[in-house]
Amino acid sequence: MYKLNDGQKIPSFGFGTYKLNGRSGVQSIVSAINNGYTMLDTAYNYENEGTVGRAIAESGINRDQLTVTSKLPGRYYAYDDAITALQESLYRAHLDYFDLYLLHWPNPKRGMYVEAWQALIDAQKFGLVKSIGVCNFLPEHLNKLKDETGIMPSVNQIELHPYFNQEPMRQFDADNGIVTMDWSPLGRASSVLQDELLIKLSKKYKKTVGQMILRWELQLNTIPIPKSASPVRQRENMDIFDFEISEEDMRQINGLTKPNGRTKNQDPAVYEEF
Repeated sequence: MYKLNDGQKIPSFGFGTYKLNGRSGVQSIVSAINNGYTMLDTAYNYENEGTVGRAIAESGINRDQLTVTSKLPGRYYAYDDAITALQESLYRAHLDYFDLYLLHWPNPKRGMYVEAWQALIDAQKFGLVKSIGVCNFLPEHLNKLKDETGIMPSVNQIELHPYFNQEPMRQFDADNGIVTMDWSPLGRASSVLQDELLIKLSKKYKKTVGQMILRWELQLNTIPIPKSASPVRQRENMDIFDFEISEEDMRQINGLTKPNGRTKNQDPAVYEEF
């Protein structure tokens, strides 16, 4: 568990739900909950908050045993729009609150993320969300939030995998009391899974490449949120708490990072998401 800067606690491992929609999505998410995942990550733009809510209802797990995250899209960053969109998300999910609610991207060209952040601060006071944070925010965006509202996010969810280990961003987050969460922790199942070093290390530790990557991310003190529709892969992704990667092997994996390692070149300094 991680204790956030607002006093709330969240698990050190989560489950991504992107592209898990409809009946098959419900079944996959129920499977994940039954396999021990207690943190579920969705977003307005995933168009599956209803699927996540239905899966929670069908799982039989008490709501207070789960940590549910959703995200506000950039087209709703005006204050009133943000509050309304958050309420709509809760209605779709049939939930009274989200445990964690995030701004999805800074969208710097529009320059409305501070207004949206103020809406999240107030939503937290209203009891609609327990903790608030951001995704894909760079130091300059985070500093502006602090300067203009006095409140830093509790979480910054960023793209992070062996080809893009985000060391400077992780350090900034840590220095400012922000927990780093990893989207695309396996590189969107990209060429990283065929990397020669990772294959060699997976044989050394008698684990899969995916397990090696997720364990590496845990040891970076970040929270990976892998997604899988397969019950077998879901269990495999969680089977990473019975071994530890050595410091030397951690250094080797860290050495795989690339300056242009983003999988889809989504640079938050210029990328706009609506």
